Amino acid sequence: MKAEIRHNLLVRLKTGEPRFPGIVGFDDTVLPHVERALLAGHDMVLLGERGQGKTRLIRTLAGLLDEWTPVVAGCEINDHPYAPVCVRCRRLADELGDDLPVTWKHRDERYGEKLATPDTGVGDLIGDVDPIKVAEGRTLGDPETVHFGLVPRTNRGVFCINELPDLAERIQVALLNVLEERDVQVRGYALRLPLDVLLVASANPEDYTNRGRIITPLKDRFGAEIRTHYPLELDDELDLIRQEAEFDFFAGDGPASAADLPAEVPAHLLEVVARFTRLVRESTAVDARSGVSARFALAGAETVAAGAVRRAALTGEEHAVARVCDLPAVVPSLMGKVEFEVSEEGREQEVLEHLLRRAIAETYRRTLGGADLSGLLDKFDAGQSVESGELVPATELLRRIGPVPGLAKIMERLGMTGESPGQAAAALEFALEGLFLTRRLSKDTATRRGDGTATYRT
Repeated sequence: MKAEIRHNLLVRLKTGEPRFPGIVGFDDTVLPHVERALLAGHDMVLLGERGQGKTRLIRTLAGLLDEWTPVVAGCEINDHPYAPVCVRCRRLADELGDDLPVTWKHRDERYGEKLATPDTGVGDLIGDVDPIKVAEGRTLGDPETVHFGLVPRTNRGVFCINELPDLAERIQVALLNVLEERDVQVRGYALRLPLDVLLVASANPEDYTNRGRIITPLKDRFGAEIRTHYPLELDDELDLIRQEAEFDFFAGDGPASAADLPAEVPAHLLEVVARFTRLVRESTAVDARSGVSARFALAGAETVAAGAVRRAALTGEEHAVARVCDLPAVVPSLMGKVEFEVSEEGREQEVLEHLLRRAIAETYRRTLGGADLSGLLDKFDAGQSVESGELVPATELLRRIGPVPGLAKIMERLGMTGESPGQAAAALEFALEGLFLTRRLSKDTATRRGDGTATYRT
């Protein structure tokens, strides 16, 4: 089976086909190590903080198997018809010869996975005596009374153990033979099953000392230990949000992704969420050992989209487009995803709100920092004020601001190619917020009303 993976990986390396579809930001760091481990035929353990895509990466390994493979019909451990290893299949092969029944198994069925929990037993992973088979008349010495666990049932496939340190140490011992001698032991049975399986595990680095640990003999039997990481570049963070978040969005070149939430999230707001995520990860107020999961960014982007959907439902807007006024809601909704340092107790929301303002300011400086906003500022120099809020529809906001010279240029710099009122309102509100954060406008927030109302003025 490992030779099968090696062959298919080499073919994809030579032809340039995708080897690990859906994996973002690992091309030059993690994936080369994974490829070397697979070419060497090594079992491996992936180490990394939560939300770094370890399980997603492991699941792509099944795509390197042959699409279809022959197995003996009815075999619990997917025996190959030419080389059966279990007692039942060897007996059938002797009796039936070339008439041995064969079926075909898709590669998706050759992947097994188990989340390690403290109550996981040897029977779950390796197997146990089946009392029903004993009750049918078989003797306890009959190997066919064994009910195989998940690992033997994934024979000739890929088996993943998530959060390996959570597995009790005495259960980890049961995996030693699987990794080295390639056999299994069930109670008093001396079963010699030359299992053909690629075993891959995931773990958080701090789990070695906190929740549990991987026992030394088991670590020694893994051929490769590979470290994962969060996206290193802002573009990778954005690509991940666009790929995984459950909503429609505009990234400057049209909509993409799933359509679970019918809302447009402009590219500059996605960038704000991505920058916010990175700032939280880098903050000294956040416990770096726990990490800030990629799910933090996804949930933030989906919350922003949901705010636009809610506004459209309440105000009757025809099309929901997210705006800056939808961003503050991400702070309370994401607070539970972050572990803060003990010294920051009581300041959690304040810290996140400050980092969100920094993310908006950085995005504004990158997109509109050098733009000519004199047409918008002239309105405020004349004493005008504009009230916005999460329940102010786009058409009403545009009416309050009035015609703005240079609006088309602002939208162009933000990557907006449409001309809908929602997009125009999103561009103008972002410009207003940027002018406030760069201290060219003032802003009064009426939080007591609970609708995020804000008034911009000079």
